[in-house]
Amino acid sequence: MAFETSRIAEDTTLPLRPIAFDGLFGWFSPGIGRRGVVLCGTHGYEQLSAHRPWRTLAERIAATGCATLSFDYPGAGDSGDAGADSVEGWVRAIRRAIRHLRDEAQAEEIVLVGLRLGGTLAALAAEGERVDGLVLLAPFASGRTYLREMKMQSRTIGRMPDGSPMPQEDGTLTVGGFHIGPGLAAELSAIDLAGAERAPAPDILLVGAEIGGLGPRYTTLGATVTTRPFPGLAALVANPLYAETPEETVAGVIDWVAAGAHPCPGRIAILPPASADPIRGAGWCEEPLRFGTSVFGILCRPREAGPRRPSVLFVNAGTNVHSGWGRQTTVLARGLAREGVMSLRMDLRGVGDSPDRPGGASPLYSLASLDDVRAALDHLETMSAGPVVIVGSCSGAYLAFQAVCRENRLKGALLVNPYCFDWNPADDVDSVIRNVFRNASTYAGLLRQGTAWRRLARGEIRVGAIARALGKAGFARVAKRVAPLFRPRPAGGSVAQRVADLRRRGAHLHLVYSGGDRGLAALHENLGRSPARIARRLGEPVTMIEGADHDLSTAAAQGRLAEVLKALLRRLG
Repeated sequence: MAFETSRIAEDTTLPLRPIAFDGLFGWFSPGIGRRGVVLCGTHGYEQLSAHRPWRTLAERIAATGCATLSFDYPGAGDSGDAGADSVEGWVRAIRRAIRHLRDEAQAEEIVLVGLRLGGTLAALAAEGERVDGLVLLAPFASGRTYLREMKMQSRTIGRMPDGSPMPQEDGTLTVGGFHIGPGLAAELSAIDLAGAERAPAPDILLVGAEIGGLGPRYTTLGATVTTRPFPGLAALVANPLYAETPEETVAGVIDWVAAGAHPCPGRIAILPPASADPIRGAGWCEEPLRFGTSVFGILCRPREAGPRRPSVLFVNAGTNVHSGWGRQTTVLARGLAREGVMSLRMDLRGVGDSPDRPGGASPLYSLASLDDVRAALDHLETMSAGPVVIVGSCSGAYLAFQAVCRENRLKGALLVNPYCFDWNPADDVDSVIRNVFRNASTYAGLLRQGTAWRRLARGEIRVGAIARALGKAGFARVAKRVAPLFRPRPAGGSVAQRVADLRRRGAHLHLVYSGGDRGLAALHENLGRSPARIARRLGEPVTMIEGADHDLSTAAAQGRLAEVLKALLRRLG
């Protein structure tokens, strides 16, 4: 395939539609030309961060008229679990995606676009398929390099409430709630792209710093290799809250991918129905939904119809896509379905696979997001769902509390590590989130570590800066206590009054906190410092999960959360 400078006009806008194929969930546009593009995302936390910019890239490629398919690997996102946590399973999935484009879009030319580990996997998949073009975005030349980088990331992502790194479970590397077990680590360690004996594609675009000599190696093997820098890589994969689309890189990739692609005369793109082939597993069945103002969600049902049971509505934690931190929401939803409970995991507008909010506004700590929750409840009503329980973590817990106080259709709420119950409109959301860990407990936790004391002795830690930070923190605590005296009271009265109102109407409210979580300050401020007093107000004790981070990254913490939710559902019948 020759990549020329001409391309299909970008005014042909073809929306992506959700599809399922061979147990994999994806987004597809059949295109109007001969060229098909498969997007191979990266893995785990990096893909959680890159989810929305990656979707933007897929949409823009589809707008060029190329058939486009972006999908979740087995065991990731909304895909099934067959072949999960296996390099072989992931590579096989890429090849199935290629065949899907050939069969369903009649694609004659295939281009793979892979991000980070996805680039590594795309290169492996291309060794056993006829691939015409390959875009590798900051790939790992070897699996060992990938594992080393993930080990470094694990020390900074998902820290404990005192600021210390999250303890690792024996034999498992956990990065942002995603786990790499010994079997997967062994498979990854065996990857070495520099040892390829033939070029994976005749035309290759390498974006990012050259690692492992891949460019010269592929050139020696006969490929035409183009290299470009990757400005904006860190902002793309480092944090879901602040992920940004690297516009320069995206534009360059689209130009390269679409160059020389021509439409087929008379071809008209026919989009598949949104739920043509639901994904099924042991005891569960899932289908994608659009409701309200195009809000997206995944409905997870029990495979066998049973008596009318309570259902669950999951809302986003921060800007994490609906599958959740470490994919825990998908796992929890399917576990509930096996016990006969239907659930809907949704993306608020501005998150995941839902459209932007007006003006690109953030959904975090915004009461405007209640409209999306109401749209979800409207849809659940059309399905004759039983009593609905809303579940949210962090900012999602704030939204869940606001929703259950306003919506009589909600019969219960499970709040996990809420930072606050009411948001002060005078506070800047971005500033609060960025500085939330900069507190006295964080500094104290660091100073308890021997390495910190040695750095202090060498003069590497600025004591004055710490003192100023602690002073500011102390002032902030005083200000926080005084400020409510001068603010208008929230609708419905104080938090304690609203909790009492919920109990009078028969709604259940259960709170879960990690031991030492920063949100406990708001709990004590609003419902009392004594566990007994808090329990009297709530009607039940708060569940404390010791040894867990804010996001409940460990399997043990997630298991405990599942137990608490199931107990709440049993109380509702």
